[in-house]
Amino acid sequence: MAEDAPRRQPTLAEVAELAGVSRSVASRALNDAPHVSRAKREAVARAVRQLGYVPNPTARALATRHTGAAALVVSGEDPSIFADPFFAQVIVGASTALEEADLHLTLCLAASDRGRKRVEELFRSKGADGVMLMALREDDPLAGVAEEAEMPVVFGGRPVGSAPRWYVDVDNVGGAREATEYLVSRGRTRVAAICGRLDTEAGRARYRGYRDALLAAGLDPLPPQEGDFTEPSGAAAMAGLLAHHPDVDGVFAANDNMAAGALRTLRAAGRAVPADIAVVGFDDLTVAQVADPPLTTVHQPITALGREMARMLVTVINGHDPTPLILPTRLVTRSSA
Repeated sequence: MAEDAPRRQPTLAEVAELAGVSRSVASRALNDAPHVSRAKREAVARAVRQLGYVPNPTARALATRHTGAAALVVSGEDPSIFADPFFAQVIVGASTALEEADLHLTLCLAASDRGRKRVEELFRSKGADGVMLMALREDDPLAGVAEEAEMPVVFGGRPVGSAPRWYVDVDNVGGAREATEYLVSRGRTRVAAICGRLDTEAGRARYRGYRDALLAAGLDPLPPQEGDFTEPSGAAAMAGLLAHHPDVDGVFAANDNMAAGALRTLRAAGRAVPADIAVVGFDDLTVAQVADPPLTTVHQPITALGREMARMLVTVINGHDPTPLILPTRLVTRSSA
């Protein structure tokens, strides 16, 4: 009589499937890592008993290196940047997705030399299972640090002049083009752009979309009035436009904060919106709805941007190689144009 074939050992993937959790969650539960809920630990324990799973010692040693945390790193100069409605929505989306994967979210701001050194140490020490990196400017040293890091890094928005392996972005060119085309369709022929910082990919891409739309319509683009995505910079840029181009009849602002600043300057100058000058923004933040008049703007899915960044990072942490993702935009028409 033939001997029975050796019984195949169950795998960690089978444990995870039976427990109804991801493979990374099952691994952390088995290794008593932090940030795993009690319910999921118990589900994994039941699956282990039911399957007769015996952890591989080598795999266990590797698994214990996980920290159970993911970092959102923003490269900027203003410590209040996390209070900006844009980044607040990104954080909501990212934290929701990471919670589903039982990963803790850590926020880091590279706002000074000391801050950047702390972020560099995070990369070197592998103080997180992965990093989401946002708001990089041209020649930002963190881009090089991220390239050399021995941990997964997902970029929120492409860095200037490069296409990293993993990133999530929005259709900046297409959204700006649609905004400018709308202004032209409303009979505006002297359309100006208040740009974001031109040492960022978002600032450059949105100006490119504006310029493409005007050239396609046979109109001359005006030189960009550069702001820094804040309301005061939009107000100052609008003042510059009125001084140098008093015949301007339409303005595309590269975000809603700057558009709100432009509206403030126009109101102070006695210019009616949209009768004299039509204004379109970008983002569709709450400020667009409460502006006077309410702001026509390009809606970008900000919460989804944070969520998809986190989901992509979790996918990479789990050993997969996702493709970059570009999220769509759409125009929301209100009273300012």
